[in-house]
Amino acid sequence: MKRAYYRLSLKKRIQLFYILLTVFCIFVTGILSDYFASRVMERNALGLSQNTLNKSAQVLDEHLRHVIVSSYTLMLSDAFVQTMIDVQSKNDASYYRNLSALQVPFVQLKLNEPLVESVLLNTPIGEFYATKDTRSASGDYRQAFGEWLDRPSWSVQWIGAHADPLFVGGKRVVSLLLRPLSSQYSPDVFLTVNLNESLVRDIVEENLIDNQVGMYLLDDSGAEIVRPTHASHVFDEEPAFMSAMSQSDGKGFFRFSDRSGDRQLVNYAHLTMNGGWSLVGIQSEAALLKPMKNIRWLILIIMAACVVVALLFSKLLSDVLLKPLYKLHRLMVKVEQNDLEVRFESPYEDEVGHVGHKFNRMLEQIQTLIEEVKASEQEKRKSEIKALQSQIEPHFLYNTLNTIYWKSESEEYSDVQEMIFSLSLLFRLGLNNGNEITTLEKELDHVRQYLIIQQKCYEDRFDFSIELEDPELLGMPILKILLQPLVENSILHGLEHVRENGKISIDVRREGAYLLLRVADNGTGMDVEQVLRRMNDTDTPTKGGYALANVRARLQLTYGVQATMTLSSVPSQETAVSLLIPLPKEAY
Repeated sequence: MKRAYYRLSLKKRIQLFYILLTVFCIFVTGILSDYFASRVMERNALGLSQNTLNKSAQVLDEHLRHVIVSSYTLMLSDAFVQTMIDVQSKNDASYYRNLSALQVPFVQLKLNEPLVESVLLNTPIGEFYATKDTRSASGDYRQAFGEWLDRPSWSVQWIGAHADPLFVGGKRVVSLLLRPLSSQYSPDVFLTVNLNESLVRDIVEENLIDNQVGMYLLDDSGAEIVRPTHASHVFDEEPAFMSAMSQSDGKGFFRFSDRSGDRQLVNYAHLTMNGGWSLVGIQSEAALLKPMKNIRWLILIIMAACVVVALLFSKLLSDVLLKPLYKLHRLMVKVEQNDLEVRFESPYEDEVGHVGHKFNRMLEQIQTLIEEVKASEQEKRKSEIKALQSQIEPHFLYNTLNTIYWKSESEEYSDVQEMIFSLSLLFRLGLNNGNEITTLEKELDHVRQYLIIQQKCYEDRFDFSIELEDPELLGMPILKILLQPLVENSILHGLEHVRENGKISIDVRREGAYLLLRVADNGTGMDVEQVLRRMNDTDTPTKGGYALANVRARLQLTYGVQATMTLSSVPSQETAVSLLIPLPKEAY
């Protein structure tokens, strides 16, 4: 892709850049517009839902407060007070008189609060309720409400919607349990006020203006107080929801992901008349933002239209901008054909015009500059040759260049290219920017290029292999040009009389806290003791002994006594030189 781009003409690149810039700007604008529109829509929806929910919570709180106040008003009636007196005196003979007297307060309670479905006063001398309500014969009061009655220290309790166990019909009701006022207190007297579930649900949902919002009345365990008209939700199995609700206070909103991974927006308001109850509104973020799809399609259409317009204008724009450049390009082509008499002329004093004038001045001085460049290049080449000669033995360079020459004469251009490439890499890796320390990776690459060149020089005489046990060692710092002298020694001495099937192997591995570098060949071998004596004889070292002595001396200078060189030889089988170098502490 990158190479294809560079092959495009400047005109095509300007057109492409213009189009990409247009598309990018539209794309960014569209993305930001979509993002901000989504956030505004979400914020407005949450605000509207919160206002609706607050209003519903306020109305519901008012109804619940009114139910409690009306219930206490009933307790202040003469009929209720007289009943409590008879209860305290255990006068069950006045049961029917008290039942008759309580009918009026029961009716007044229902008239004052339409939510009230039924009322029952449970006492030791009997149960009192409106005579129009039919008491269920199977509904034992203690069995129905014992769980709440046995709770310690309570005066008012609300019970979520359930089938009415007290009266025939089994309507679903929300129950209010009250103890009598302290002046009338009797431990076994309870007033039960049942509210119609459907009427409570109507209060909860009456302000809904969007069927995408689900309104729920929940207790602090996540259970639904009343069944909603829409689908129920098992909130106590949504840990993210329950965690957010447990940390909530008063009213507000939050987001959570349900078990299916869908994002949900939640508004909530805690009721004041029952601190354990909360009114919760939930709407799907995906459903809320569904209208944004139309906006996204509109953005895509606008992008497509702008791309078409950009295509039309890009050609016109590029023609206007590039006309002087094309003229300058044609002049440069003529200069390339050694026509130095051409000159650039333009009526415009813009950047291209300034470039053209400088181009003219360049042509006037080009001959002088060419001569200066030639002289500078010659000096540079001489310096580079001297630097390379200090790293590579003259006979190796001579053999390599001689091989390159004969291979070029034989039209073996592939080998010529490979040898030149390897030679250039060998120079670069050997110089190493003047640093004595390189990395194991570069050192292996340096000796590999050396072996590739020598294989071309000594065709079919040997093969080589480089084995690395742990690739993590490649970044380890190491003294440069350690392996090449050892390999050179193997070629010039070990394989000197070998005409085929020669083998050179380089093995690199970790040995505890040391790095082992081992160079082996299957050549004629050597007398280890004699070579060691020659290495130690600094006055008259032989060629092979000098190379090994030089490597050993550089090792000891850099690593001290921790670095060692070991020689071993079995003629015609394996002759090996092993270097043991301490690893940095962080490498083991």
